[in-house]
Amino acid sequence: MKCPFCKADDTQVVDTRENEDGDTVRRRRRCTACEKRFTTYERVALQLPQVIKKNGSRTEYQRDKCKASMMLALRKRPVTTESLDAALDRIEERLAQLGLREVASDRIGELVMRELKKLDNIAYIRFASVYRNFEDVNEFSNAIREVETPPAPSASPTPPAGQ
Repeated sequence: MKCPFCKADDTQVVDTRENEDGDTVRRRRRCTACEKRFTTYERVALQLPQVIKKNGSRTEYQRDKCKASMMLALRKRPVTTESLDAALDRIEERLAQLGLREVASDRIGELVMRELKKLDNIAYIRFASVYRNFEDVNEFSNAIREVETPPAPSASPTPPAGQ
């Protein structure tokens, strides 16, 4: 691993830790030339589908682009970087599970909205307003009602026969 500061080739791993889910390894490294420390992350490289944009063009899925749009919606919201990274991991896992070679950008947008709704209602509304291109206040009101509505109660189990 090259040092990001002086570009020297010789760096040493000082500390290694797995995240709670065990799907990412964090390594603290030290450059033997300039003595500066930096962090690297190691994760499994999933084969993700190509993204079909609204104009019909195709491009590679870019985690950084997805993260940037989520961070914009989460700006000044009390959501940790770890929570955001976990949400991105779930989006990528879902994309990989689809088993498709190509996926429409709309589908990715829906996955992002689902994750933002779990993380923060304000961020969800922000993202939805841009993603769904809200034209008037009624569309905002509908989205707000959507996050205010409590989930439907789960059906209670039926008692076994004879009780």
